[in-house]
Amino acid sequence: MHPTTRSRVRLRAAVVAAALGALLLAPLPAAQRAEAAATLTNAGFESDAAGTATPAGWSTYSAAGQNAASFTEAGGHAGGYRLSHWSASAYKVETYQYLSGLADGTYTLSAWVRSGGGQNAAYLALRNCGSAEQRTDLPVTSNGAWIRLVTSVTVTGGACTVSVNSDAKAGNWLNVDDLTFTSGSTGLAVRGVDLSSLKKSEDLGGTYRTGAGAAGDPVAILKNAGATYGRLKVWVNPADGYNDKARVLATAQRVKARGMKLLVDFHYSDIWADPGAQTKPAAWQGHSYSQLRTDVYHHTYDVLNALKAQGTTADMVQIGNEIDTGMLWPEGSTSNWPQLAGLLDSGASAARAVSPGTRIALHLAHGGDNALYRTWFDNATAQGVSYDVIALSFYGYWHGALSALQTNLDDISARYGKKVMVAETAYPFRLDSEDGHENIIDLSSELVAGYPASPSGQSAWLRDVMNVVEAVPNGRGLGVVYWEPTWTAVTGNGWDPADPSSGNGWENQALFDYDSKLLPAAAWLAHR
Repeated sequence: MHPTTRSRVRLRAAVVAAALGALLLAPLPAAQRAEAAATLTNAGFESDAAGTATPAGWSTYSAAGQNAASFTEAGGHAGGYRLSHWSASAYKVETYQYLSGLADGTYTLSAWVRSGGGQNAAYLALRNCGSAEQRTDLPVTSNGAWIRLVTSVTVTGGACTVSVNSDAKAGNWLNVDDLTFTSGSTGLAVRGVDLSSLKKSEDLGGTYRTGAGAAGDPVAILKNAGATYGRLKVWVNPADGYNDKARVLATAQRVKARGMKLLVDFHYSDIWADPGAQTKPAAWQGHSYSQLRTDVYHHTYDVLNALKAQGTTADMVQIGNEIDTGMLWPEGSTSNWPQLAGLLDSGASAARAVSPGTRIALHLAHGGDNALYRTWFDNATAQGVSYDVIALSFYGYWHGALSALQTNLDDISARYGKKVMVAETAYPFRLDSEDGHENIIDLSSELVAGYPASPSGQSAWLRDVMNVVEAVPNGRGLGVVYWEPTWTAVTGNGWDPADPSSGNGWENQALFDYDSKLLPAAAWLAHR
């Protein structure tokens, strides 16, 4: 929600721009350094009344003399007031606080933020800390909800500047409140890419290029962009022979050869498994529940042991894919939790028998639906299901606002004491289709507010999802996997393994454009 008291705000006169500009570029004079605190002062903006231009403990700077664009007003995150940036005309302004007397080490800034979007830049920054400046961009929060962001920096020299920055168009706004600056670091161990469609694409002639246009191995291109994990789905006996054991083994070798870790995603089906379809493999049709438990164990063990034997042991394993409603219907439906738990335990037991160090993930869709996750994992807990990671699918055009994702991640990570990750997300960089097959997302009305179908919109979406996961308390935010970045439009590589003419509805959400060049969003794979 943008500020509502602007017309009544009476702001103090702006300070001299040149003097403040020099202040930002050089260390503070000794007298001023002595006045700076080792902890944030007035971090919740409660020391001032609405309309305060420069809150107590803070400074304001605008090279163009637009200090009035920064002010306090009513409507804080936890208290009565917040910091806001807004002006009826285009503006650039910074609100900052200098900290000194810090012990050298790593620190994390946390803040609650809101933004209407549209700015040229709107971000939190840690600078003049003796190391590279760190920034975290504010997400668009069109629903008015607050989102917590974090960013870390290494302090050397005992000082650091915390700042809120806007380079904005007329009417753009942001709110910031309840900041903390404490010892510790953040980061994402999993910055992954799902490469399940890659082998088929290449076999049918698909090619890939760097952002500069040089042809290359897409696994290497994505690794060089910053990817740390490759995710591969496994079907039992698919009609086209792809995503089966043999093809997974081949691609796993490429993933591991590039120094990436491996996440294996068992669907326990011959085709797509998701909340609306959990179809048993043809070879398992008619099997009793007891036999299905054996099937799950043997299939899981067989694939993972073969991976281990070739030197590509899985680092993480999903026992089922988007199993909101269970798996291997009807025996493994959530309408029969004891049986579903038995199937999950069969898969997890097989994975641990092959490699005790392999993490076990349970994966649901609808990542913004906290009620679903509480109900599902309460049942899993009651049944004694053993697992290490809660994995979510979160597509903003289907699954809600980023604030809903954050609420769910924060809650379930604490409630179950588990690491959490977004195992699937993506966003379009354009709406039109390259292959003549209708795209899954192809209308502007389907987009997330504030995120256009453009390279910049795609970049912002991946950036903001990663930032939300990174902000999960107590270091329980494990990471994010981008879904099918290499599923470009290649004739024959359609969604239906039984129908080569089925087409691909995803090429406008890949991380390679219609000229096969790597898109800017891939740069966020290097996210701390």
